[in-house]
Amino acid sequence: MSQTAIRMPVEEELRRPPRERLLEAARDLFYAEGVHRVGIDRVIERAGVAKASLYSTFGSKEGLVSAYLEDYHDRVMSRRRAAAESESDPVAAILAVFDSLARDYQRPDYNGCAFSGARAEEPAGGPVDAAARAYRAEMREIFSELCVKAGAREPELLAWQLQLLYSGGAESAKIERNAEVPAAQRAAVETLLKSSLA
Repeated sequence: MSQTAIRMPVEEELRRPPRERLLEAARDLFYAEGVHRVGIDRVIERAGVAKASLYSTFGSKEGLVSAYLEDYHDRVMSRRRAAAESESDPVAAILAVFDSLARDYQRPDYNGCAFSGARAEEPAGGPVDAAARAYRAEMREIFSELCVKAGAREPELLAWQLQLLYSGGAESAKIERNAEVPAAQRAAVETLLKSSLA
């Protein structure tokens, strides 16, 4: 899921810190193929570092997976919060969050939510599950804050409903690859907001 459009020249690439190179390789491979399907050797080969660098930097593959999910969390939340903050009206801000998500659908490497993918491969109660729950909790917190500002009668319930539409749209965009998903998702959000804020 790298944001790098063009690979750097080899000399420049080798000057980058091993942590940065490993994390970028993990983003690309884990997001596209899954955290279990991709072995350490492929990440190391893609990053162009020694195996010792991975263990000295992250401790284990589990440590690398945790760092990958933390990085994904931070990147996505930064985009969603920036979208919300771009609008002074809370209803417009909620719609801006969904528009930000819809822009992700347009990426050629879009493969759904990294947390959903990683969580599907892991048992409940582990570190991946905890990371997925933390991600969902922060997303719901964004919606909750905006629902309160919008004067919703039941802001927590509305925040849950918005999160369901958020997650469901993301999964639909991944599975269906249908260009109509963003419009359908936005229409559902607008209908929900109208009925909840009337």
